[in-house]
Amino acid sequence: MIYLDYSASTPVDNAVLELFYNTTKKYYANPNSSHKLGRKAKELIDNCTLNIANNLRILPEKIIYTSGASESNNLAIKGICERYKTHGKHILISSLEHNSIVASATVMQERGFEIELIPVNKDGFIDIDSLKKMIREDTILVSICSVDSEIGIRQPIEEIGKILKEYPNCFFHTDASQAVGKVSIDFTNVDLITITPHKFFGMNGFGMLIKKKNVSLKPQINGGKSTTVYRSGTPELANIVACDKALDIALSTQKERYEYIKKLSNKVKTKLKEYTKVHINNTENSIPHTINFSIKGIKSLELQEKLENYDIYISTKTSCCPIETPSKLIYALTRDKNLSLSSIRVSISHLTTEEEISKFLDIFDLIYKEYEVNGKV
Repeated sequence: MIYLDYSASTPVDNAVLELFYNTTKKYYANPNSSHKLGRKAKELIDNCTLNIANNLRILPEKIIYTSGASESNNLAIKGICERYKTHGKHILISSLEHNSIVASATVMQERGFEIELIPVNKDGFIDIDSLKKMIREDTILVSICSVDSEIGIRQPIEEIGKILKEYPNCFFHTDASQAVGKVSIDFTNVDLITITPHKFFGMNGFGMLIKKKNVSLKPQINGGKSTTVYRSGTPELANIVACDKALDIALSTQKERYEYIKKLSNKVKTKLKEYTKVHINNTENSIPHTINFSIKGIKSLELQEKLENYDIYISTKTSCCPIETPSKLIYALTRDKNLSLSSIRVSISHLTTEEEISKFLDIFDLIYKEYEVNGKV
């Protein structure tokens, strides 16, 4: 089996899973309980939160633990809009956002907010001139992903943050799910950051929303006491401990992993460029972890199924999207419907071996030649 869908989810690191298991067995008291066992659990949470904060270079009170990136994105979009609706009802999001951002913005649109999509230029970057022109006095939120989930374009978050800093009533949110543990980004001028550990070999079903100290939110889950006032629910101690461990490993090995992945990525792209009907959708601003290409005239699902017959697993687009629909992200970048209908995402990691890449390329060559024989390409 060759797994090439690491952008969708990563396997849990053995050290992370072992720590999660041991923590679950040892600390089963509610961290909000006032007795000794509860206090010990709370102390462990506080220590892990401090370590996570140090790794991310933020203050510990900025961290809101959630069930994952989708909840974090919902909390960021809805929480800001509902808290600051008296300041304005204009929202800007990029055309490369995850469905949880788009869907949350759509809900707010139904509640009277105005949503606009910021276009990207030919290099996949947010069009800065368009962004400047689109910001209004009543713009209260801009949401732009740090790295998108399909093309892997690393946005100039630092530059955008400096621009938005000039607008005190406008908050800046970034979904950094595909960035943390892969590339370094300075979030100094970002107000809200979404992170989930299952993208960097941590546990699934868990996430974080990082917010600046002076930013308030309207909670979306109400109820009992938790680690913050912004999200109710019993704190998930084992998940917090596991997230701390996964983040430690990811950040300490990020540089060497990046260089290894870049070498594999270049090998794949160099080979793909040899095929006349293959169009590589990545730009120079794409991180090496994500390789996106289209075969003109071949639907994405067809190629995916052929590769699956050889026990090779890739994706057609981000896993949150309906299967049969074109890739909105590829269309936003290329403005070519055919390319968006035939896009393939190959996502790799430090666990991907050179042998797996060679096998994938050999099988792809067989499939492509079959298409040639049948007159499909």
